[in-house]
This record gives sequence, structure tokens and C-alpha cells, in this order.
Amino acid sequence: MNHWKRSFVITLAILFFIIPIMTFSQASRDRPMIVGSSTVYPLAEKVGRQFSENSGMPAPELKSTGTGGGMKLFCEGTGPQTPDIVNASRPIKSSEVELCAQNGVNEIIDVTVGYDAIVVVRAAGATQPLNLTRKELFLAFAKDVPDPQGGTQLVPNPYQNWTDINPDLPSHEIKGWGPDKTHGTHDLIMSNIMSAGCQQLEVMQTLEQANPADYRTACQSFRQDGAYTEHQEYQKILEAVKSDPEAVGIVGYLFLVNDPGLQASEIDGVMPNAGSIAHKIYPLTRPLRFYLKKAHIDVVPGLREFVAEFTSERAWGASRGYLVELGMIPMPRKERRQAKVNFEELKPL
Repeated sequence: MNHWKRSFVITLAILFFIIPIMTFSQASRDRPMIVGSSTVYPLAEKVGRQFSENSGMPAPELKSTGTGGGMKLFCEGTGPQTPDIVNASRPIKSSEVELCAQNGVNEIIDVTVGYDAIVVVRAAGATQPLNLTRKELFLAFAKDVPDPQGGTQLVPNPYQNWTDINPDLPSHEIKGWGPDKTHGTHDLIMSNIMSAGCQQLEVMQTLEQANPADYRTACQSFRQDGAYTEHQEYQKILEAVKSDPEAVGIVGYLFLVNDPGLQASEIDGVMPNAGSIAHKIYPLTRPLRFYLKKAHIDVVPGLREFVAEFTSERAWGASRGYLVELGMIPMPRKERRQAKVNFEELKPL
């Protein structure tokens, strides 16, 4: 290869790497773009307002898409048309990491901000308490359950009232509401309620050994006869619960804290509250987090500053953090410090 050709190839190689960076820089937004979890949304909104007041920079553009929907947008690639952050009420899945990598999103920073929980709520006016186990929740909402007459066969769910499952429960009709697959809470309902409750049944343990595929299907299939309804909008779920004293809804703890029209149910003998969640005694405790594109951090104006605000003691601190007012349970100080270090050092997954 002669000198001219070699110079030409080198120039093309340089342009190949530089042009995308220049394009991103020249067309960059004037504010961060955030998508994802409806549960984390009010926290991010509060941080965004505070960040804007402190810095004079525009508050982030924030869209509540659900964790699953947000992950799809986040993993579309890098550049000004793609989100910088996805809020998440569950961990990122390996399939989502692979999708991101296929589209050039290779360095993702995981920032855990605090604790929340899944709660089973009823209307505040409901008089008789509904204290449940995860096994009872599975039997109430599963499509197929062990035959109540005995044996090893599964039958279409015959339970119509809570007393059909446990005579100590209220004689109310079973009416459940929960988020659909676009929400991270749905995935945790499947793993932490349905699968966990299913596993406690001897018949299901036998099925797991004999046919793992059928076991997984049975443990993670909701009934379709109207006793359990999945909805994309949390507002519809909350409206349904508050308008019917017999209905129950499965939502995030933050919704309970911020809505006086709701009351919580005990799960496995533990009531969800700040203490039981902070000490991880309540069985449905979960971390809240967001994922950040390292490639965007020093390109999008205000992105680094927004995350710095979110990970500041004035935001997530245990004693004076303003996110605690919204119902978020703060992490222990050691965990907060480590999460802040992970961000400041931009440690990828």
C-alpha cells in the first residue's frame, strides 16, 4: 500500500470513530432524557425539580413507560434520540443486556437509590383485615391449582371466595388487580409471590421434579376468569381497588404511602412499613434503581449533575433526605456510599 492509500485509510478510520461523536455533540439535547418505571417516576421527578432549582439547568425530560417498556427504549442505541437513563423497579435482565450490546450500548452503570416493596392493598374503608400468605395468594390468582379434593392433578382454579382457600379469611369474593408485563412489578409478582407461593405446595414440588417446564407454566399463569385483572395503568388499578371494598391490588409501597385511600395487608405475618422494609423483614422488599449510559455522561448537559443530586444525602439520606417524604426507604449509609462511588467511578455492569 503506497503512502497516499495508507493516509486515506487512516483518515477514514479516524472519521469512522469521530463522526458519531461529533454528530451526538452537535445535536445533543439541553437536558437528560429518562424513561422507565412508574414506581421510580415520582422520585426522579422530585430529584429533577430539585436539580433544576439548584443548578438553573432544565429539568430532565421524564416519561413513565414501565420498566420493560423503558428497557426497550434504553437499549435502542446511543445518541441524542435515545434515553440516557432507564428507571427500574427490578434488575435488568440478561436478555436486555444482550439487546443493549447488540445496539452498541456496552457500558451501563447500575445506580441503586433505595428500597421499596410490593404490597397487597385494599380500600381504606374495608373493615375486615386480609392477612395473607404467598401460598394463599398463589391459590387465589393462579390459572391451575392442585385439586382441592386431593391427588396430584392440577385443575382449573375453583376458588371463588377467600374462605374457599382458608376459612379464617373473609368471605369476600376473590377480585385481584395488578400491573401488566410492561412493569417491573409484574416480574417480581411472578417470582416473589406466584413462584414463591407455588413452591410451598407439595403437589407443585412433585411436578417440578417430574416436569420442570409444566411446573414453571403452572406457577406463573394467572387465571383468566375475571378473578384477576392485569392493567397497564396503575391509576386504573388503584381506582378499581378504592371503589370496591372486596377488591385487592398489588402495587408498590410508594403508592400506599402516598394514597390515604389505601390500606395494606400483612404478608406471611409481616406488615409492610418503613422498619420492616429497611431491615428486609418484610418478604416482598425490593431495591429501586436506575441504569445510566456511560457514553452519554459527559455529552448530555446536566446528566452528571442530575445523578449527583439523586445520590446526594439531601436526596436519599436517612435523616433528612427529601425522597423519604415520598415513601422511599433509604439504604444503610454504607450502601449509599458504595452506590455513590460506583457512579462517580462510572463502574459498568
